[in-house]
Amino acid sequence: MVEVDRATARLLETAAGLDDAGIAGPSLLPGWTRGHVLAHVARNADGLTNLLNWARTGTRTPQYPSWQRRNADIEAGADRPAGTHLADLRAAIERFAAAAAELSPANWAVVLDTEHPQPVARVPWRRLREVEVHHVDLAAGYAPADWPDAFSHRLLHEVCTNFAERGAGPSVVLHAADLGHEMVIGDRTGAPTVTGPAHALAGWLTGRTRGETLDVSPAGPLPTVPDWI
Repeated sequence: MVEVDRATARLLETAAGLDDAGIAGPSLLPGWTRGHVLAHVARNADGLTNLLNWARTGTRTPQYPSWQRRNADIEAGADRPAGTHLADLRAAIERFAAAAAELSPANWAVVLDTEHPQPVARVPWRRLREVEVHHVDLAAGYAPADWPDAFSHRLLHEVCTNFAERGAGPSVVLHAADLGHEMVIGDRTGAPTVTGPAHALAGWLTGRTRGETLDVSPAGPLPTVPDWI
């Protein structure tokens, strides 16, 4: 949870610097303002708190009552003043941290019977990913280059695995210069090689950048990538 706490502190610092006009400004996500992003990050904390409480109590509490309710809550919270957003985000973060602190080692080992069964031990990573990626989505000065190396490396591997499992994504060889090894999506035969640091590769594959700093060999445009998740 240390990485989650640090990422959260960075996000809160950025959020605290936004006034009402900044909150209403566009984010990197189509159709969403920064207010939508902050509302989503707050409600995600509450949703993951539900999963932690489920693991501790055994009482089934899904992350969201429904996808429709999740979307409605984001829309309802998007247009609030900056101070209200910040207070709501802080309160949701505190609830998540308190729920995590209550879990015993046995609780962390629970596998929840969700649509796609998942171990509770994965929740901190899911929260970290949410905070770091959506911090970039605020379009308020935080970029993939600001991600910690360990986060960039794990995210890159996860995205590649996700594309492979879905049979999605272009055929491409990824050379992460700071990792010293290659990853392949699709069929490497005749596939271009895209080279750059892990954060730049992950930022491109998740749609957070256009990959401007990446090199392609043989020379040409970057392959088109599908939506990440």
